[in-house]
Amino acid sequence: MTLWTEYRDMKGIGYGPFTEEGEKWYKLRTVLNKRMLHPKDSVQYGDVVNAVVTDFIKRIYYLREMSPTGDLVSNLTNELYRFSLEGISSILFETRIGCLEKEIPAETQNFINSIAQMFTYSMPVVFLPNWTRNYLPFWQWYINGWEGIFKFARKMIDMKMEAIQKRVDANQEVAGEYLTYLLSNVKMSSKDVYGSISELLLAGVDTTSNTMLWALYLLSRDPEAQEALYQDVTRVLRGDGIPTAQEVNSMPYLKAVIKEALRMYPVVPMNSRLIAENDVVIGGHFFPNKTTFTLCHYAISHDEKVFPEPQKFKPDRWLRDGRTRPNPFGSIPFGFGVRGCVGRRIAELEMHLALARLIKLFEIRPDPTVGEVQSLTRAVLVPDRQVNLHFVERQKTSSEQ
Repeated sequence: MTLWTEYRDMKGIGYGPFTEEGEKWYKLRTVLNKRMLHPKDSVQYGDVVNAVVTDFIKRIYYLREMSPTGDLVSNLTNELYRFSLEGISSILFETRIGCLEKEIPAETQNFINSIAQMFTYSMPVVFLPNWTRNYLPFWQWYINGWEGIFKFARKMIDMKMEAIQKRVDANQEVAGEYLTYLLSNVKMSSKDVYGSISELLLAGVDTTSNTMLWALYLLSRDPEAQEALYQDVTRVLRGDGIPTAQEVNSMPYLKAVIKEALRMYPVVPMNSRLIAENDVVIGGHFFPNKTTFTLCHYAISHDEKVFPEPQKFKPDRWLRDGRTRPNPFGSIPFGFGVRGCVGRRIAELEMHLALARLIKLFEIRPDPTVGEVQSLTRAVLVPDRQVNLHFVERQKTSSEQ
């Protein structure tokens, strides 16, 4: 039993797409997928995401002005985390929660602190035997983190439920985005909604923030790749225009940069699957029921037999321009098939729209004081140090004046 399922069972909270199993999981994913997984459905969130990106850019300008050099953004991990949390919250809760304001609302800050607390103490809780929970504080600190997460999520969901009920009572049309869709769906109980929204919220933050960090870091160290990306974006995006979700499809190098960043630094470097029902034979090898398979995405995506020069940042390898492209299963950071990441399209939309606008406005340069950043595995793949980057404002060309 995982820590998440143990906590939910203890508190009587519904399961979500990452902790539910079997037939119940399949039915839950069927409902969730309809408004999130397919590309044509994720397009509808373009305006919501762009509004968050606009505020994030305003914050980048503010942080630059506050820096000693006038262009440095310090602790980019924290800033991208706030951007990602605001973005996924805007979609799931259908409201802004203030992560990008100069002064974060107290409730939102408590929510952020609760997420950090839950993740911080999840590792000690995993490795310590259960009997220590009565003597050491880690289990209670871990539980307190979850309490803060669900308290905030439940309040936001309840507010939306109340608003929907008022419209129903007044015989008005119930229209909205993701949360409204879930709450209006007769196939999901409120318990399922609480569990699903909370899990989607947590999963949606790390995917976007970490990948954006690695992408910006890699681009800062590769001026040629950064220039290629700038040309790709400005070829489509003229003047002060804001890219639409549809226009992103005309920016192949932009998509290639994100794919390459995910290849080099997959958010989840490994995961496991349990054969739960029948014995199987794979590649001539027999595996009995209840065999656990551990898949190391990081090792596969750094195998030189699959990706020549695997340690080099080469977005070009993903371009559809006639060259030999990598094996599509060499890098599957979002998983594949029915167990693929339900939030994949939303995460990609956020990353594409944000990176396109950032690279159009700024030249990204490394901070010499940081040095070479390595990756660490802490449930997800994270940098081993604080990352600072210089965001040097670009001069507008004559076509952009």
